[in-house]
Formats: sequence, structure tokens, C-alpha cells
Amino acid sequence: MSEFQENCTVVAVEQLADTFYRLTLAAPQIAPASHPGQFVMVACSPGLNPLLRRPFSVHRRCDPDRIQLLFRVVGQGTELLAAKKPGDVLNLIGPLGRGFTVDAADPVCLIGGGIGIAPLLFLAEQLRMTRRACTVLLGSRTAAELYRLTADFIECGCEVEIATDDGSAGYHGLVTDLLPRRLSAMKRCYACGPKPMMATTALLCQAARVPCQVSLEAHMACGLGACLGCTVHGVENGYLHICRQGPVLNAEEVAWNR
Repeated sequence: MSEFQENCTVVAVEQLADTFYRLTLAAPQIAPASHPGQFVMVACSPGLNPLLRRPFSVHRRCDPDRIQLLFRVVGQGTELLAAKKPGDVLNLIGPLGRGFTVDAADPVCLIGGGIGIAPLLFLAEQLRMTRRACTVLLGSRTAAELYRLTADFIECGCEVEIATDDGSAGYHGLVTDLLPRRLSAMKRCYACGPKPMMATTALLCQAARVPCQVSLEAHMACGLGACLGCTVHGVENGYLHICRQGPVLNAEEVAWNR
């Protein structure tokens, strides 16, 4: 699988909600090679502060040579990215990791929580190209964080249902509460979000005998398999390295209770 180190020009910076941002980058090498579920490592500044790159899922390939990254401002690196302007240049390494497997399963369900929604839009757009029937369940803290993203998924032809922690829109509660009544009609489920959300999704899918793929998140120093820092417990294989064996894994490979 091809990997590139590329200087990418910032095309647009959108503030979708209070701390949610979306970057559009011209990436003529990385974009065509990217698949849903893969990620890039971003140098947030041209200097050594911060020293380490930050991992971000490829949110969308919006043109043959452009990608988008969705992120929440949580620290120094993301603060620097939110302050970028069109014309600025960021150095990226990618696309990295294993993405989602799309097969003949139909219909499918996508379930995302918070910033874990990021890789699911790219997947939804690929599913649209293959004419798969797609239901999307989105959860976040408030309606404001979901407003623009909901519209993007609807534009893909997906049926969308949302849940918010504060009850400001949709179902008042956890997004996983929306899943059980949907599973009987689904052939496959794809999930990304906080670990408790994905653990619950994995258990519900296992009980319903619906195959489930999960995109895992982790702090990474390199993203290339050298530092061995981005590990999770596997059911059979000891530790699984998210950057190489993931970030997308079959849910039954992960030891969710460890």
C-alpha cells in the first residue's frame, strides 16, 4: 500500500461548531491513494513545537486531489491547525493503516460518536457509489456539533438518526440506544467513537450476529509501526497495533473488557 510524505496546501478552514473544525487540503499524492478508514500523520507546525505529528482520519476525499480532516480542538496541536489559513502548508504522511472493507452486504449501518464520526463520511460516500442502502446513527454532546455533518450524510443519500447528550436534538441519550431496533435489518455495521460506545456496539452486533468493523483511535508517536505505542488488547493475538493492524479491525478481534 502506497505511503507518501507530502507538503499539502490548506485550501479551506471551516469551523463547524464551537470546537469542531474541518480542514480541506490539496494532497495530489495522498488523496488518490486514500481509502475510507485510513489516516494521515500531520506535522502541526514547521518547527519542533510540538515535536510529534498528530494522527487524523481521512474525513473525506472531496476531489481527486483533495482531502478533508475533521478534528476537535483539544490541545496545542489542534489549536495550531484551527488557526491555519488558506495558502498555509502542512506536511502529511499517509495514507496509513488498514481501512474499512466494503463488500456486497446490503443494507449497512454506520454508527459514530463525537469526533469518531470523522472517517464515516468517506465511507458513506463510497457506499453511495456502490449503491448500498445505508443508515447512519450519529451521537454527540449537542446538536450544534452535528448540524453540518448530518447534512453531509443526508446528501450522500443516507437515512440519518441522531442522539445528543443534552437532548438539544434527536434522541436524548446515547447513540447506541438507537442501534438495537435497527440491527435486525442490517447485514453489516461500521463504528467509530469513544471506546465504551464501540464496546457496546460490538456486543449488540455479536448478539444479533451482525458483522461489525470498528475504527480505533489512539495516541501515536509515529503512525508507522516503529514506536509500538498505539496498542490495544486482542482476543487471541496479545496486543494489536492500531497503526498497522488497524485502525479498522473486526470487532471480535478486540478484547473490549481489558
